[in-house]
Amino acid sequence: MQSGNADKMFTLTTSCIDQPGLVAAVSGSIAGHGGTLVESHNHTDAQQRWFFMRNVIGGAPHFDDKGFINDFTKIAEKYAIDWSLSENKQAERVVILASQSSHCLSDLLYRWKSGELPCSIPCVISNHENLRSMVEWHGVPFHYVPVPKTDKREAFASIEALIDRHDADTIVLARFMQIMPPHLCEKYAHRLINIHHSFLPSFIGANPYQKAHDRGVKLIGATCHYVTTDLDEGPIIEQDVVRVDHSCSKDDLVRLGRDVERSVLSRGLRYHLEHRVLVHGNKTVVFN
Repeated sequence: MQSGNADKMFTLTTSCIDQPGLVAAVSGSIAGHGGTLVESHNHTDAQQRWFFMRNVIGGAPHFDDKGFINDFTKIAEKYAIDWSLSENKQAERVVILASQSSHCLSDLLYRWKSGELPCSIPCVISNHENLRSMVEWHGVPFHYVPVPKTDKREAFASIEALIDRHDADTIVLARFMQIMPPHLCEKYAHRLINIHHSFLPSFIGANPYQKAHDRGVKLIGATCHYVTTDLDEGPIIEQDVVRVDHSCSKDDLVRLGRDVERSVLSRGLRYHLEHRVLVHGNKTVVFN
C-alpha cells in the first residue's frame, strides 16, 4: 500500500532491555513496509543491559507509515520497547525563555533564521524588557513577564500559560536566571532544556564563574542538560570546555565562557530536535 511518502523521512527511536532479535525485528519491520535505512545507530549499555537505537527511514515510494505503526506497535509490546516515530519535516515549536543576557538567545535566533536549527520559534518570554527590540527585529513575538523576588507563583503561572498557548514542543532556558518550579519540571520532562555556565557537576547553582576563578581552575566549560526538580542535576545532552590559566580574571572567564555556552546550547538543542538524544534514568545516549 502506498502512502505518498516518496519525499518523506522519518526518525524512529527505540530503547529497551537488551535481548536477541531486536535489530532484526526493527529493521525487518521497516523493510517490510517499504522503508529504507538512511541512517542507523545503536548502542548497548553492557552494565545495565539496556539497548538504544535510532533509525532514519527513507520514504521510499511504497513506504506505508500507518501500516508500519500498526505492525511496530505489536513488536514493541513483544519486546517491551519504548519508542517514538516522527516525521523529519515537521518542525518542532521551540519557546525560548531568557533574562538579561543576550548571547545565547541571539545565537539561537541567528541559527534559526539562517535555517541551521530545524524548528519554529513562536515566541520568546523574558522577565526583563531589554531583549525586546532584538527579538522583535527577528520577527518573533516577545512576552514580558516580570518575576518578583518573593512570591513567584503568579509569574510562573503566566509563563506556563504562554508556553501552552503557543503549543510548545520544547522549552529552552537561554540563560533564564530563574529556578523553574517543580511542577513545570515534571510537566515538561525531557522537553525543558537549560544551558548552565559550568562543566557540571562542578560549580552547581549561581555565579559559577566566580567559583571557578576562586578555585583557580585550568578549564571552564558549559553544560546543556534537561531540567529536573534537582537543580543542575538533569540528564546531560552536551558539554564542552576551554582552557584558561592563572592570568585570567573573572571577566576573562565570563568572556571565554560565553562562546562555549553558545555552541554547547545550539548543539544540544539540535541533537534534541533531531531526536538524537535517548534518556535512560539520569543519563543520555546521544547519537551525534
